[in-house]
Order: sequence, then structure tokens, then C-alpha cells
Amino acid sequence: MREVIAKAGRVVVKVGSSSLTTPSGGLDGSRLVALVDALARVRAAGREVVLVSSGAIAAGLAPLNMPTRPRDLARQQAAASVGQGLLVAHYSTAFASHGLKVGQVLLTVDDVTRRSHYRNAYRTLHKLLSLDVVPVVNENDTVATQEIRFGDNDRLAALVAQLVHADALVLLSDVDGLYDGDPRRPETTRVPEVNDPAELDAFKIGGTGRSGLGSGGMQTKVEAAAIATGSGIEVVLTSAGEAAEALRGEDVGTWFHSRARRRSTRLLWLEHVADAAGRLHLDPGAVRAVVERRKSLLPAGIISVDGTFTAGDPVDMVDEGERVVARGLVNYDAAELPALLGRSTRELARELGAEYEREVVHRDDLVVLHHR
Repeated sequence: MREVIAKAGRVVVKVGSSSLTTPSGGLDGSRLVALVDALARVRAAGREVVLVSSGAIAAGLAPLNMPTRPRDLARQQAAASVGQGLLVAHYSTAFASHGLKVGQVLLTVDDVTRRSHYRNAYRTLHKLLSLDVVPVVNENDTVATQEIRFGDNDRLAALVAQLVHADALVLLSDVDGLYDGDPRRPETTRVPEVNDPAELDAFKIGGTGRSGLGSGGMQTKVEAAAIATGSGIEVVLTSAGEAAEALRGEDVGTWFHSRARRRSTRLLWLEHVADAAGRLHLDPGAVRAVVERRKSLLPAGIISVDGTFTAGDPVDMVDEGERVVARGLVNYDAAELPALLGRSTRELARELGAEYEREVVHRDDLVVLHHR
């Protein structure tokens, strides 16, 4: 028994589109009810649940006579707009049969990374939990653009788990765990637990799932597990059909052990989700300062700049071999930086004013990317 999962007081459960829908794209009522029954038993035991549910776009396909998930953003947003209401209506009915209320929470990347939005999302979710409401969270597909999307709900779930200070995250999909090869081959076996991300190097992890309805594959689930475990949260990856067993702490799926204390959601987003708007090329001294000594990046250590970005955007920091060594939030626009490169902040302040005596990337706003 995985006692730490069975006793988790606050659990975030993520379910993918393929686990809730029929092949034609409509909602599968029996699957949804089975999931809700499992979550209701957790609530009856006095544990709190946050549900992160995909399925809005998939649920909107049939009503709009779309045979498959559209590739263009506009039609995805239209399908999400129609499907989100259907999805939440089904959840409301299913949870009501257990005497439980649900509250819809639609999030964008800004809601878990920008401080003012983060506080609002935190307050909303915690108030819903204190009122014995089950939050049903999804990405706000109807307004999100390609530039500000999470990309899939696996990573959204990991960031929500961090946001609500969850004890455990259960990722439900159409696969029953991580395998040491292609799960369709008989010689492969399920990996029951992962103690360290380095163990994953021995496995060939595919980038896509079995279903054409979802947006995330096994790679995104492993990345989500890395986000959550890196913030002190236990993670179980299994199939939706084994949700009840996973929540009881039984040996199903793959258990990713937590491996660190809780980290800032902003830094987790930078490391695992953010797309860099540009690149800063560092000299060897600056690489050592940022990577080994965990210092802020100063203009003196930057050789050149690529990309078009504004202050506050995420940028990659690369060494002389073009290897990305860190990512952070830049304090200058791209157009400002060329005139500052290679110069000390003291010299810049003397010549241009006190506002230029600042870091290009502050150490509190950067993450070192050893795995890159």
C-alpha cells in the first residue's frame, strides 16, 4: 500500500479527454459517472479533491458536427465554448447525486504565473474548498492564444497542485502507467515507481498517446510528474479505470516519489512550461556565476542577444556551445540590451542613470536547466 497517497488530505486529480469521451467525440456518461463516484468516496472520507478535467473541446465536436479535433485555434476555441458548458453540466449532475456541489474554474498561464492573478486563483480555489465545493478546473481554451497556452492539462494539473498546496496528484489517462518500452509489446513491463527522474533515462518515452482527442502524450505526463515531485507532491500516473484503486493507495500505475520542498509556481512554470522569447549568449564567467554560484545575470557577462522581447518576458541563457543553461525573466527590452553588453552596472549607472544599475535577469527570477 502507498500509504502516503491513501492518506493525502488534499488531492488534485487530472483526467484526460480520451478517458471521458467516445471515439466520435461526445461525452461518455458512464465513464464520467464512474470517475465522479470514485472522487465522491474520497470526499466522504474527509479528504479534499480538486478535479482538473480536459474534455471541453472533445465534448463540443459532436454538437458542431466536427468529425475530429480541429487543428486551427479558432475552431478549437469554438468547440471549447460549446463543450465546456456540457462538460460542467454533466459534472454538476453526477456530483449532485452524492450531495456535492462543483465550481468551474477556468485558468490561463497568467493565472498561475503573474503575482496578482496567482493570488486571485489561490483565493478562489481555497475558498471553494473551504465551502466543501469540488473545483473543476480547465484551461480557458476559449480565450487562450498559442503563445499563452499551457499546452496540455497535465502541466496545468501539476501547477494547480502546487497552487493549492496539494499532498498528491493523480494523473488519469488511457494508459495504465509508465512502461519500460512500447506498452503494446508483450515484453514490456509496467514501472511501479520512480524515485529519481534520472531513472527515466533508461526508458523510451513516446511523445503521443493512443487517442486523437487529447493534446498530451506520455512525455507531457512525465514532465508534469517532474513539476509536481519537484515541489514536494506525490504523483501517481494510471488509467481512469483505476482511479479508485490509485486514490486508495493500491499498487496500480506508476508512483513518482516527491523529491524536494515546495517551489515557486513562477519558477516551475519557467522551467517546464514557458517558451523563451529570446536568447542571451553568455561568456564562460557569466555561465559559472549563474549556474554554479546562483548569481544574477549582469550586462558584463553577455556576449550577444537574439530575439524580440520586452521586459518581463522569459529568455534562455546559453553558453558558448549553444547549450541552454538557464531561463529567466529579463528586465530589459531586446532593443535596449546591445548598448549595455560587456559593461559593468556601475559604469552604466554613471553614464545613463541609476535605473541602469540593475541585473539583466535577477537570480530570484531564473532557473538553472541542468537537464538541458
